[in-house]
Amino acid sequence: METRNQTDVSNFYLLGLTDNPELQLHIFFLFLSMYLITLLGNLLIILAVSSDSHLHTPMYFFLSNLSFTDICMSTTTIPKMLVNIQAQNQSITYSGCLIQMCFIMVFTFLENFLLTVMAYDRYVAICHPFRYSIIMNPQTCGLLIIFSLLLSILNALLLSLTALQLSFCKNLEIPHFFCELAQVVKLTCSDTHINDLLLYLVGSIFGVVPLSGIIFSYTQIVSSVLRMPSMGAKLKAFSTCGSHLSVVSLFYGTGFGVYISSKLTGSPRKTAVASVMYVVVSQMMNPFIYSLRNRDMKGRLTISHFHVYTHIYNIYAILLSHRQE
Repeated sequence: METRNQTDVSNFYLLGLTDNPELQLHIFFLFLSMYLITLLGNLLIILAVSSDSHLHTPMYFFLSNLSFTDICMSTTTIPKMLVNIQAQNQSITYSGCLIQMCFIMVFTFLENFLLTVMAYDRYVAICHPFRYSIIMNPQTCGLLIIFSLLLSILNALLLSLTALQLSFCKNLEIPHFFCELAQVVKLTCSDTHINDLLLYLVGSIFGVVPLSGIIFSYTQIVSSVLRMPSMGAKLKAFSTCGSHLSVVSLFYGTGFGVYISSKLTGSPRKTAVASVMYVVVSQMMNPFIYSLRNRDMKGRLTISHFHVYTHIYNIYAILLSHRQE
């Protein structure tokens, strides 16, 4: 089979979710709607936290960073997909593919670390309430965010740089709607033992360790709450963790779902469809989870969400009318 080194490759081809041209229009507006909801919903979270002094706490500081990460994650994948559908062109440049792949890993790792930090924040708040303001001071919160970001960037760069050394076969079609490292590696004719080993090690360490930290935090939280004498105190403690626990379940549940789907089906196209839950739906649902399950956010965002839905409907109607013309 003919091979090409990395300097010979000019374009990859993203095959998307389906080959059926009749479904492309529906997919375009579906993903456009989900992107706008994700963008506006998470922006509302950030604006609410920044404008309301009552929300200037570590929990909401981490939440605003999570919302920013969700915006970045969706922006890394969906706009390129929409442009390709609109232009009826499946190509993405070699450099564009590597950049997209790197940013996807950065924001995936960062979201993983942020969820772990938020679990630690809830653990300190419930298990050590009298020391909470001392432990979770602004300097510590800032350092946790910076450390999470640096670690995410280093991991993503390590995995991306190994991909730069690969030589690719003649077939450069990626059965996905974005450039995923595992799918890109499958196109190579080079020896991928180092790439596979690094991907396995990084995925195992920085997937299992944060999840273990979250499980440990909630084990301690449950143990501490069950020792509280007042039922009202128990309900209040659990209510502060409900939103975060829902987001954690959605993030890891969809992630493991994609992994299991790839192993059981063996179909890259079905895996791509399953990845929508992990890469798109999870980021879209987070603002709803926090605004519906958290009384502080619910009171702040109820009116704003009405305006968001109105703007989304108007944009959708304008784009549909232009496309029909």
